[in-house]
Amino acid sequence: MKPLAEQLAGRLPFFYGWVVLGVVCCVSFARQGPAVATLSIFVDPMTRELGWSRTAISAAVSVGGLLAAVVSPALGPLVDRHGARSLLGWAVAITGLCCIALAGIETLTAFYVLFCIARMNFAGPFDLGIYGAINNWFVRRRPIATSISTLWLMVGLTAMPLIAHSAMYLGGDWRWGWIAVGSTVLTVGFLPTVLLLARRPEDLGQRPDGDAAEGDATSTADGDDDARQPAYSRAEAMREPAFWLLLLFTFLAYPVQAGVSLHQAPHLVERGLDPTTAAFVVSTFSATSGLIGFLVGPLVRPFGIRTVLVAVGAFLAAGSWLMSTVEGPAAAYLASALLGCGIGGLLTVPPIAWADTFGRRSFGAIRGVALSVQVTGQAVGPVLSGALRDWTGSYLVSLQVFMALAICAAACALFLRSPRPPVGGPGRSGARR
Repeated sequence: MKPLAEQLAGRLPFFYGWVVLGVVCCVSFARQGPAVATLSIFVDPMTRELGWSRTAISAAVSVGGLLAAVVSPALGPLVDRHGARSLLGWAVAITGLCCIALAGIETLTAFYVLFCIARMNFAGPFDLGIYGAINNWFVRRRPIATSISTLWLMVGLTAMPLIAHSAMYLGGDWRWGWIAVGSTVLTVGFLPTVLLLARRPEDLGQRPDGDAAEGDATSTADGDDDARQPAYSRAEAMREPAFWLLLLFTFLAYPVQAGVSLHQAPHLVERGLDPTTAAFVVSTFSATSGLIGFLVGPLVRPFGIRTVLVAVGAFLAAGSWLMSTVEGPAAAYLASALLGCGIGGLLTVPPIAWADTFGRRSFGAIRGVALSVQVTGQAVGPVLSGALRDWTGSYLVSLQVFMALAICAAACALFLRSPRPPVGGPGRSGARR
């Protein structure tokens, strides 16, 4: 019997890539179970009840990220060869079960085992599978497809803290929050992934973006867009300055994203906001990220990757500075919105940049290396913020550090240029138009 994806692809009156994108959106939503913004809702009640320091709970995010940094280079080539279905199916199942199991923990060791596994999936397999699927199925429409995925990623990031907070409020305990989060991950993400994902359009007799086959009478006059894409191997990409500049931008910007996301809620509570207002500020931050992430994708090619990445760094710097001066709800919402603008761009633009600059042939292998740097940066941010808070008694110093990192990231993006085409293949880069 044919797989369900193959059966549907032959019967649907539209491009099957839109089904794949729908599945990716479900997975993007489910991915947010172990997100740092979700964990931030648990930081205060868990540390109060269990007697842990904020450095200890923050370090779990970092350990999970470092595990992802180790496994991602090996998983990337597997996505290139076999597609995202198996990787994402396992990631959703294990993450959901780990989140539910967190409701029963009593020791820091148990928390580390369960959360670090979930966080490793969040930072590694989820990212590789989501963007591997998008970039296999879309070339010309890659920016809008990535933007739609980012929108649903941020819908999940907006919803998960509220789901956790509501379950904690109704159940009277933080443990109900983890049960609600884990159940949501499994419900939204598992079945669509295992039933409907397919590796590449060519496997189903289709072409990226739903374009007509080469030589078909309905084929576009400007030729095959996919054929004009760059086709770097991982080794070829690593010889290009653009590869290392994108990597450096990633390492500088992602500590800001992860560090602010995790500690935003407890920082706001310390600045005098009540926990419910802090939860809504976190969700506003996520909603703004989703909106900007959706809007910025189509702007990448007209304005160029360099310009957009500079703007991302500038928004992160401005938001970090304003967050350090918060005195009431109005300033908190504004700071959160600025950070959301930066993070929305940060989540949408780099996957497009890597694919447009180096092509889809070895995207998984190249992204696997980049992801190791990304999750290392994400590992640094939360533990740095937690340690500086425990040391100084507030989050002000860590926010100042994040502002400086964001400024350096913006400066780094200014030097980004298109690489030369790989030897023996066509090249067209999106790094600079």
